[in-house]
Amino acid sequence: MEYVRFGRAGVKVSRLALGLGFRGISSPDEATRVIEHAIDLGVNLIDCSNFYGLADGSMLSEEILAGVLKTHRDDLVITSKVFGRIGPGPNDSGNSRHHVMREVERSLRRLDTDRIDVYLLHGYDEDTPLEETLRALDDLITQGKVLYAGCSNFAAWQVCKALWTADRLSAGPIICVQHPYSLLNRAIETDLFGLVRDQGLGVMAFSPLGAGLLSGDYRTGTAPPPGTLWVGKDRARFHASMSGSAVAVLGELSRIAAERGKTVAQTALNWVISKSEVTVAIFGCDGVEHLEDNLGAVGWELSEDEMSALDKASEGASVSFVNL
Repeated sequence: MEYVRFGRAGVKVSRLALGLGFRGISSPDEATRVIEHAIDLGVNLIDCSNFYGLADGSMLSEEILAGVLKTHRDDLVITSKVFGRIGPGPNDSGNSRHHVMREVERSLRRLDTDRIDVYLLHGYDEDTPLEETLRALDDLITQGKVLYAGCSNFAAWQVCKALWTADRLSAGPIICVQHPYSLLNRAIETDLFGLVRDQGLGVMAFSPLGAGLLSGDYRTGTAPPPGTLWVGKDRARFHASMSGSAVAVLGELSRIAAERGKTVAQTALNWVISKSEVTVAIFGCDGVEHLEDNLGAVGWELSEDEMSALDKASEGASVSFVNL
């Protein structure tokens, strides 16, 4: 495994992070086995949230992770998030001080730990003054309940405003952003990449395999294989996503992967972490086999010609995978 600084922060994280949105796992024992195996293979960044859970909704990911933390806590960098709706009440979503303070305590109880290493705002809250949110995060950092703050799904101008506001308040800064980024969705290159380079922010790229479309499990013109993420989803949307730029991207990925003796998923992940702006790529998996395949993306480099070919094939790609 390779480790890099998390933006300008001193903490070092693995180039690949395990995301705990268990879309294909419903067994707590299997989820625990995947987490522990990832740690054994060098992953030290685990990405969580206050509403991620098993595929059948029977248990929250933070509760599962708690068991692993009993023996691995000091070796890991744990993220969690706040913003999304977690109940029907008027204060059950958003980035108000009320919601942030309440949810961090709930996450700490579920995780059975005294701190969250990186606490992310999961979205931009237009109903709450940014000053209120950032002061709440700064208080949590001062109390030691949160070590670093970050944001997810913020537009570039919103990230810039958060950085400026934190500086004006002398509050703890945002150290990282989390956004979708893959060969099928390069939208953040337009404005966010320039900002993170200038400000030294870490970038956590989620959905680096395009919601599984770049995993090697799917083929254009065919139905999703049984047991894969897209089974049961909008069939028309699936076929639309597997056309256009996706055809060119999968063609180049398959060619390069075959020449390198790598899998399609490993090649797609390697392209993501080869971008200098990207600190870490967050992957999910349906089991240990997928986990081991994904981790094969580390330890080798695509050539300049291979990067150029993939860049060209995916030029302008911006496929959205929201609500999958």
